Amino acid sequence: MPGSNDYIPDPDRSIRVCSAQLSNVWEDPEKTLEKAEGFIAHAANCGAQLCCFPEQFATGWDPLSGKNVQDLTGSIITRLQTCAKANRIAVIGSLREAASPYPRNTAVTIGNNGQIISRYSKIHLFSPAKEDEHFIPGTGLGIFSLGTLTCGLAICYDLRFPELFRIYAQKRVRAIFVPSAWPASRIRHWELFIQARAAENQMYVIGVNTTGTTPVDRYSGSSMAADPHGTIISRANEAEQLLFLDLDPSEVAAARAALPLEKDRKDALYHSLLTET
Repeated sequence: MPGSNDYIPDPDRSIRVCSAQLSNVWEDPEKTLEKAEGFIAHAANCGAQLCCFPEQFATGWDPLSGKNVQDLTGSIITRLQTCAKANRIAVIGSLREAASPYPRNTAVTIGNNGQIISRYSKIHLFSPAKEDEHFIPGTGLGIFSLGTLTCGLAICYDLRFPELFRIYAQKRVRAIFVPSAWPASRIRHWELFIQARAAENQMYVIGVNTTGTTPVDRYSGSSMAADPHGTIISRANEAEQLLFLDLDPSEVAAARAALPLEKDRKDALYHSLLTET
């Protein structure tokens, strides 16, 4: 599906990525990882340079659960590292990362050599479900390079907070991956925020959602990506599937040159207005 300017990615410059939309085996990371390994192998065979999974994909997202909390040397990340290296593909997976006094909701990027190249802990915890009472928020960004493409990480509820995406744009990030467990009841907002964050920052935003029903909620998939013009360029249905997308770094530069939003911003004024009494 072309963008709003009928742009078609140049196959010589584009970077193929894959959203792995799968349902978890609830609170059974070993069985879910067995499924994930097949997804990763297939993504690599189809030429993807990166495969991204939903939020807490190995266990299912549960803001109240104290189960299956691991550090980055636990089985969830180490199995992903082994699989990434074996298939020569980068992988993004998230987990309940051990921390004190509570876990963090953390996404990890593993390079195609099996090494961790970035990590990001969810900054905006979903207080309506009491996630803020059972997890501690992150305080930093997750930036990594995929070939010539500078990428960032956000997680689910972060989509509702444009400030985070604005900072990534100022850091010259051109694509943000958003592992999520976004419920079917609010799927209209999912599409709205993906498009808005992409258009206002002139970047690719790739939302990777879970699907199926868990003890927490019902999820309808609909993983999707928007281009730097805010146009949805790929979309999944409710089924488990791999969703492929070719990202062209030069399209971000072209969009920013054609509509120079950065030049016209008034950051100093915004700050002074905020601090007025």
